[in-house]
Amino acid sequence: MSTIQILWVDDEIDLLKPHILFLEQRNYNVTTCKSGSEAIDILENEKFDIVFLDENMPGLTGLETLSELKAKQDNLPVVMITKSEEEYIMEEAIGSKIADYLIKPVNPNQILLSLKKNLDHSRLVSEKTTSSYQQEFRKIAMDLAMVNSYEEWVNLYQKLLYWEIQLENIEDPSMFEILESQKTEANIQFGKFIEKNYVDWFKPHTEAPTMSHTLFKEKIVPELSKEQPTLLVVVDNLRYDQWKVFEPIINNHYKKEHEEAFFSILPTATQYARNAIFSGLMPSDMEKLYPQYWKNDTDEGGKNLHEEDFLQTQMKRLNLNHLTCEFHKITNLKTGKKLVENFKTLKNNDLTVVVYNFVDMLSHAKTEMEVVKELASNDKAYRSLTLSWFKNSPLLEMIQQAQQLGFKLIITTDHGTINVKNPSKVIGDRDTSLNLRYKTGRSLTYEEKEVLVIKDPKEVHLPSINMSSSYIFAKGDSFFAYPNNYNHYVSYYRNTYQHGGVSLEEMIIPFSVFLPK
Repeated sequence: MSTIQILWVDDEIDLLKPHILFLEQRNYNVTTCKSGSEAIDILENEKFDIVFLDENMPGLTGLETLSELKAKQDNLPVVMITKSEEEYIMEEAIGSKIADYLIKPVNPNQILLSLKKNLDHSRLVSEKTTSSYQQEFRKIAMDLAMVNSYEEWVNLYQKLLYWEIQLENIEDPSMFEILESQKTEANIQFGKFIEKNYVDWFKPHTEAPTMSHTLFKEKIVPELSKEQPTLLVVVDNLRYDQWKVFEPIINNHYKKEHEEAFFSILPTATQYARNAIFSGLMPSDMEKLYPQYWKNDTDEGGKNLHEEDFLQTQMKRLNLNHLTCEFHKITNLKTGKKLVENFKTLKNNDLTVVVYNFVDMLSHAKTEMEVVKELASNDKAYRSLTLSWFKNSPLLEMIQQAQQLGFKLIITTDHGTINVKNPSKVIGDRDTSLNLRYKTGRSLTYEEKEVLVIKDPKEVHLPSINMSSSYIFAKGDSFFAYPNNYNHYVSYYRNTYQHGGVSLEEMIIPFSVFLPK
């Protein structure tokens, strides 16, 4: 390992001899100089890993030297050392992207700590994260063998996501591979759990989690009032891990009141799950009560054109007519920007609902466009792409405006999505639905071990396209492929993000409530 090169700039450098000896004994190489202009000249010809810079020097001040150094080498860490505790100096230095700030007199251990923090940070974090996960690995493995309720599944999934996000920045890919295998195993066990329990969740007097069709009544209605306007944002197709990476940006404007997970109904597809949220009904009840709004898989036309109508019927049923409500669906950048421009007019509503379709467009575009396939080749990249979008989206502008106008904020989604890798052969007639993660139709032939089968759709409140229709759902990371033109189909859809089936990623999804800061 090469020796760390330090440049130390201080007009009283002779008084710092003991500090410099202390560092040299620990194999750091220290170059010294007494002025800002001298430091700039030295930097022209030599490379350094870090600079210690005195703030109060004759000639060029520390702050002036700092801006010159940064102009030459923007990524060079600079630690500012000052006698002054004046706030404006601190703010100026921090605004100029210093790596650390120390107040004189400094002791050698402070210097050493600053070096470790700035130069060894990624290695130390990596080592600590790896050892912590190794300790947690056994516990997760034991939990996996014993988990037996929907609450325990939520806890386990959140734990796996926590480690996935922690481990993505470390330098040990083998740890990440171990976690991936744990996630795969978790999805196998979760598939068995859903197979055993899902039908029972619809039986009277059975304890069931909050699900798509009960979310509005159980979780959203208690948050609504005439005293404070509420902004409800439903980001389509938002996985829990994606939510976790952009939540910190929202925390700049809002403080979280509470967060919980709920379960998407099956199929984990927009026309079923999102319509269920807004109608407060399961799909077979929507079909029966509102045939003018509901469309089945094989029907022509858009399947989510009546969410606002469904919401109005639910609010009427729940006696919420005294609350004013407005509904907006954002499907492209133009409609998003337009809503931002007119956002102030929404403050008179008790409830403003914004359905934001971006993540869904991204996941579908991924199957169509090679460039998006490149950008979102795995979950880490997919999270990063979502974060980049969110930072620059009209949605963030809306949230900022909502905070200034005093809105309560609720963020949720309709279902998640999973990167599919393993084809599962299926045969059906020409009326079979087209989704890659679930199929409904009659005379379906499939690999029994790889699917969850619902032979009687009435048991789970799903509509039947005809008398003998059944549903099959892909489990884990599999996707359905027809035997004809099999190889082309498989290579086209493998490693794309799909939804509709049974997995932790698709079914366990976030619901968060925030109050403005």
